[in-house]
Parts: sequence; structure tokens; C-alpha cells
Amino acid sequence: MANALYRDSLALLTDLYQLTMAFGYWKLGKAEQEAAFNLFFRKHPFQGGFTVAAGLQSVIDYVEDLHFAEDDIAYLASLTGNDGKPLFEPDFLAYLQALVFTVNIDAISEGTVVFPHEPLLRVTGPMLQCQLLETPLLNMVNFQSLVATKAARVCLAAEGQPVLEFGLRRAQGIDGGLAASRAAYIGGCASTSNVLAGKRFGIPVKGTHAHSWVMSFDDELESFLGYAQALPNNCIFLVDTYDTLEGVWKAVEAGKQLRARGYEMVGIRLDSGDLAYLSIEARSILDSQGFPNAVIVASNDLDEHLIANLKSQGAPICVWGVGTKLVTAYDQPALGGVYKLAAIRDAGGAWQYRIKLSEQAIKINTPGILQVRRYSEDGAFTADMIYDEEAGLAKPAMIIDLLDHTRRTYLPPGVKYEELLVPVFRGGRRVYDCPPPAEIRQRASEQLGCCHAGIKRFVNPHRYPAGLEQGLHERKTALIQQARQRLDAEKIESISS
Repeated sequence: MANALYRDSLALLTDLYQLTMAFGYWKLGKAEQEAAFNLFFRKHPFQGGFTVAAGLQSVIDYVEDLHFAEDDIAYLASLTGNDGKPLFEPDFLAYLQALVFTVNIDAISEGTVVFPHEPLLRVTGPMLQCQLLETPLLNMVNFQSLVATKAARVCLAAEGQPVLEFGLRRAQGIDGGLAASRAAYIGGCASTSNVLAGKRFGIPVKGTHAHSWVMSFDDELESFLGYAQALPNNCIFLVDTYDTLEGVWKAVEAGKQLRARGYEMVGIRLDSGDLAYLSIEARSILDSQGFPNAVIVASNDLDEHLIANLKSQGAPICVWGVGTKLVTAYDQPALGGVYKLAAIRDAGGAWQYRIKLSEQAIKINTPGILQVRRYSEDGAFTADMIYDEEAGLAKPAMIIDLLDHTRRTYLPPGVKYEELLVPVFRGGRRVYDCPPPAEIRQRASEQLGCCHAGIKRFVNPHRYPAGLEQGLHERKTALIQQARQRLDAEKIESISS
């Protein structure tokens, strides 16, 4: 099934309503009208203070190969409406089959620390094409950014000690497993157990044996000696199959025999029980028996909170194996990113801004051809400004919080800044090469190093100053007022009539 799936075109990796809207645009002569969409999220995941952007490589791979194959068109032709007649006209399907994507895409580089309402992707081009990209782009960016952020939090809790991603068996399917392994590595994990991810993305792979190895022997020590005989250069013994501390003593015996052959036991793994107590006792046994360099690896449904708790108890664990709660983003299953129309270009060539109203201020989108400018001082990030590239910036520069308009950040002249959105596609042609995952991982580490410690707290994190440039804020406010006045006028007219 998987092999057949990945030989297919992925043009139909979308929601039906993207195609029905595309048909509507085509039918009404709006297919080629230029539009601008922004992909962003509204809240940090995990009640945290930062998010790590990821998924851009998947977006690039998807867009570069995007086309409607013959069997895609045949399937769409088979769909019917409520009256039993074809949902789509043959001429529209012919249009789709001949479609060549010519969109422009600007994106924030993977591994960048980002904040709510900042466009991670900006897509401009023919309305129909931009619309068709909504679902797949959200699918790729939402999940991978979520997992990369979870991984970064776990690695922060580990305080520089290696975190091994062990989640493939609990991941959400094949795609979920591969995407999660890549995103976890970007977020800071040192390696993965996922061998296919290692092959595809160049991620270091780690792993030794499971409980089934021990259970396949009549004696636990015999199982350790057998493993040492087969793989003397990869010996981390899983010691909790029967009695954990007895297992540590047997690992020590296997380690001594391994040493006599000229090899060294790497360490032991704890996968159940009171990890704080057991790791302290295991460390004592290992040290007393001449194995001070043997590492203690811990697993068993770990996350950033459990790791921080174990470290606060003085658990001498050196390496952390994190699986289920990392690759499934266990305590928050979705990032909640959205993709909103921000502007359309009229017949005269001017952008007409579009705004979505809501009773919740957080759900009102920001219109415009948006860019994000990050300010820094002495190597530390100080503020992010969302502004409209077409309109430019007001002087002096001032950032206004999206949810609290009284919260304002003034920027002195000459302060250092970086534009975060970079060109990725121009006219449908790729103009950007994603760095390899190892470089993206390094970028994420450097980015987090530039963030104030308060932003990285797990409980009540500091809110980083990120918001709208003053002129953009004023335009958005005016558009909201105009829209509400129009609605009020319509209500009054309806009542009076």
C-alpha cells in the first residue's frame, strides 16, 4: 500500500473544498487573479513561550513535483454532486491537468524560533493556485513545527545531555514517523531509532536490544553475554526485564567479560520503575565495580516535565530516550496553524486588503504582503515586527502588541535587524536550497541561545515582544472598523425594511 501511495501524484493530498473553491474561481473568471495568503499560528504549543519552524523541505518537495496526473483527473471526474451529476466540468478538469504552478513562496527558514501571528509562509500568485496549496502546506508545517518545538523543550530539560528519539513504533503512521524523526532532530535530538529516517535525512541512528532479547534466553546474564558476543561495540544492556538492580549486577559481569576481550560496555538502560532511585543505585553499583564511564540511559514515557523532575532529584542519568510523548506531541496534538487570504490585486494593479472578522480578537487576521523583521542587540533577540513590504515602515519604528494595543515596543534608530521571510519559489521555480538537517538543527540551537531564558520556561513563560508595525496596526484597525460599520448598516437597513 505504501509503495503504491508514494508512486502516485500527491495533487489530491487536499480537502475537497479546496477543489470546489478552485472550480468556483475558474468558473467565475477569478482563477488567475493575483492573491496573497499567509500561513501562521495563533498560540504557542504546550503553553510555551516559543515555537521552532519546521517542514519547509517537505513543502519544497511537494510544490516542485505538484501536478495533476491522469488518474487524478479520472478520479475527480467520477465525483458527483447532490443531484448525482458530475461535480466538476470536463473543461475545468482539462485546465487542472494542464496546470503549471507559478506561485511565489517566501518562508521563514527551518530551525528559526517564531512567534504567534508571524507568517511562516507567504504565498502569492494566481488565486486558484494559492488556494490549492492551503491544506498540504498546513499539513506539513503544522505537524513538523509542533514536533520540533516539543523536541526543543525536551532537549532544554535535558540540559545538554543527549536525547534519543525512540518514537517510530508509536508515531502516527509512516509519514508521521518519518516527519517526526526529522523534526525531532531539528529540534535538538541527537539521534533516532528510525533507520529509514537515518538513511533519508542523514540523522545518526542509535539502538541496542529490547526485552524480547532477554526473554529469548533462559538466563538474563546469558542474554547479555550473547549480545556482547554478537555486537561487542554496541553494548547498552536493558536491565529491567526481571529485577532492575539484579540486572545491573549482571550487566556488570557481562561488562567485565567484555573488557577482558578488549571492549568496553557503553552502559545500561532503565525502562521502568522509580527512575530516580534506580539510577542512583545503578550508578553506585557501576562506579564501585570499575565502570565510572558507563552511561545510564533512561526511557519510559519521558517528556520535558519528567526529565526536569528527575534532574531535580539528582538522578545520574546521562542519556534520555524519548518516544511516544515526543513524536505524538502527547499533550497537544496539533499546532493550530491557519492559512488566510490577506490581499487580492485589482484590475488596476493595486492590492486590495482582505480581513476576516471574529468575536475573538485572536482570530482576526492581519491583511497585507507581510514580512517579519527581527531585531537584536548584543546577540540577543529583542523584538519581532510584522509589517507590510508594500507599504513600508513608519518612522520612528514602533511595535504594537496584537492582543493588547497598549503594549508597545519602541525601536531606537540603528538597531540591528534581520528579515525572516526569504524567497523560496519565484514564478513556480525554486530559488532556495534547504540546508541539510544537521545545519537546521544547529540553527535551532543558536536561535534558542539568542532567546531570553524567560521565554524558554515551561511554566508561565515570558511573552516575547512580537507584534504589528504601527502603520500596519492602524490600517488593520481601520479595516476592522469599516467592516463592522458596514455590518451595522446592513443590520439597520434590514430592521427598517
